[in-house]
Amino acid sequence: QVQLVESGGGLVQPGGSLRLSCAASGSALSIYRMGWSRQAPGKQRELVAAITLGSSINYADSVKGRFTISRDTVKNTVYLQMNSLKPEDTAVYYCNVWTSVTAIYWGQGTQVTVSS
Repeated sequence: QVQLVESGGGLVQPGGSLRLSCAASGSALSIYRMGWSRQAPGKQRELVAAITLGSSINYADSVKGRFTISRDTVKNTVYLQMNSLKPEDTAVYYCNVWTSVTAIYWGQGTQVTVSS
């Protein structure tokens, strides 16, 4: 079993920044990939960014150049630095951890609201 603890969401003005963190824990934890998804009201869930054990990274087109994902393999923690935030970035952000190609765990979600 994998436990995920997220932090860092909140309210920010357009153009502002936030940093999300997610710490993973569990017995015999073997992480293949970590990432972040988001879901806005009335919209489909979207994979925002992900990073593999080998540090291969991919981003959704909507956040390229504004968001940066990173991970601390010692702490089993993944971060999402979000800059130049836009109102359309408003969503619940979920931490994702893959222990294999098909086994994915989800965090409880943290609200990010971009509004003036």
